[in-house]
Amino acid sequence: MTGSGPTAARDTTLSRCAGAQAGHTALAHLPGFRTGDALASTVLTAAAPDRMAIYDRRAHSGLRTLDIPLSHAPGRYSRYIERIDQLLAAAPAPIRTWAPATWTPPCTG
Repeated sequence: MTGSGPTAARDTTLSRCAGAQAGHTALAHLPGFRTGDALASTVLTAAAPDRMAIYDRRAHSGLRTLDIPLSHAPGRYSRYIERIDQLLAAAPAPIRTWAPATWTPPCTG
């Protein structure tokens, strides 16, 4: 059953949002995955770095800075991925093909 989380995240027949939801649900019964989204998002992003993205307090804060609300209600991770898709759809052409986990922040001295 554990393998179904990463499998769902990689399944390109599902939208990113649906893959995130199915993957998160498959992991939710495991110890350490029952509350919060950071650990599950990390596992799913490791499994599908071109489709998923890590969600943590910094990601939540970044969305808030952009005035993009994201409630703490159940299903937050799939809504987070949906917000990323919305941002990408509205972005200029070169950015639309960006994969969430491929961006690396610049080094700071």
